[in-house]
Amino acid sequence: MMDLNVITVFFGWCTVVNMGFLVFATLFITLFKNFSHNVHSNLLGVNVSDLPKLYFKYLASYKIGILIFNLAPYIALKLMA
Repeated sequence: MMDLNVITVFFGWCTVVNMGFLVFATLFITLFKNFSHNVHSNLLGVNVSDLPKLYFKYLASYKIGILIFNLAPYIALKLMA
C-alpha cells in the first residue's frame, strides 16, 4: 500500500533525477556545441542559426515541466506531512 511518505519520496527522487538530466543536457549542449549543432541540423533539417533558440525553448519547457510535475507535488506533500 502506498502511503504519503512513499509518494513523497517518489516525487523527491523524480525531481532529483529530472534535474540531473536537465543539468546533463545543458552541459552537453554547451560543451559540445559543434557536435550537437551538426547532429541536430542534419537529423532534423533545421538551420544551425535556429538551434540555439530551439535549445533554449526545450530547456525552459523541460525546467517548467519539472517544477510543475515533480517539485510542486513534492513540496505540497512535504507541507501535508
